[in-house]
Amino acid sequence: MNLSHLPNRLTGPAAWLGHDMARHEDRWLYRLSAQEIAELEQAARHYLSLGRDVGEISAADFPLSSFAGHLQALQTKLLHGNGIEVLRGLPVAGYSQQFAATVFCGIGAHLGSARSQNAAGHILGHVRDLGASSKDPNTRIYQTSERQTFHTDSADVVGLLCLREAQSGGRSLLVSAETIYNRMRELRPDLLTLLFDPIATDRRGEVPEGALPWLTIPPLSWHEGRLTVFYQRQYIDSAQRFEGAMRLTPAHVEALDLFDALANDPKLHFGMQLQPGDMQFVYNHAQLHDRTAFVDWPEPDRKRHLLRLWLSVAGDRPLPDCFKQRYGTIEIGRRGGIVTKETRLHAPLDQM
Repeated sequence: MNLSHLPNRLTGPAAWLGHDMARHEDRWLYRLSAQEIAELEQAARHYLSLGRDVGEISAADFPLSSFAGHLQALQTKLLHGNGIEVLRGLPVAGYSQQFAATVFCGIGAHLGSARSQNAAGHILGHVRDLGASSKDPNTRIYQTSERQTFHTDSADVVGLLCLREAQSGGRSLLVSAETIYNRMRELRPDLLTLLFDPIATDRRGEVPEGALPWLTIPPLSWHEGRLTVFYQRQYIDSAQRFEGAMRLTPAHVEALDLFDALANDPKLHFGMQLQPGDMQFVYNHAQLHDRTAFVDWPEPDRKRHLLRLWLSVAGDRPLPDCFKQRYGTIEIGRRGGIVTKETRLHAPLDQM
């Protein structure tokens, strides 16, 4: 990418600084009222009375009155605002896992369409430590208790519902890709341009029929006047195991290292401890997210457990053609997720 084709500086609500967000939680935290909780619970009871899989839920099957207006505003905030909101106060301690999942998926259905999170077609993901080894190149990092790195997921919006916290740790971290871009443009514009190259990213064993076991989506794309980020450093590094993947030059490694260093700058990112009942929604094309390492409870029924949704949102930005490698289609409102020939969409209520 030629530097002359890139903007000098990105401005707007998505180019936020972490220390500002940390000081002004009203910009991203919304506390549910008792009336809104009752409305969500009523909609969940209605859907469960239909006797259908949670994975089939639609906005029409999850009827909301006043709270539908807030979710419409949230969709706009994700796509065109600062890209982050946490809904706080859902009393999940008194819910069955099925009921909590129904509320979460119902909210998701009002924001967008759910996408598959793995080759098995799970539209409802379970984020917990499964004892997987991060040294295994096919391990998904969220299945461990280790520190993740700042990364994006394979969808327009990623949502999390916290059911249980860990004994300690597991803090959620967020950083703006536009702010990182601005800093790299100031500090090392020569390295910034390298992040627009088609760097290889490991598919971690979830390979569509006829595809390569790695992707060549650039970490940064400038397309139709928008900066889009696609990044998972651990998967970039592990893609180097494939003989045909593009080799990382020393300059590329330096660019990736600077990107990571800026993401980890405490002035740029901010963090939050998700409480049971918190629902966090993040716009994936403009923010990166991370999670600190955690120590879990020894008792199985107390272990850290979050539910996850990947959503494709109507009215979203266009994506460049290279995203077809990951999504299959880049049609707005129907894109995202991991799809192989074995994929069948459904929502498992438990996953070990």
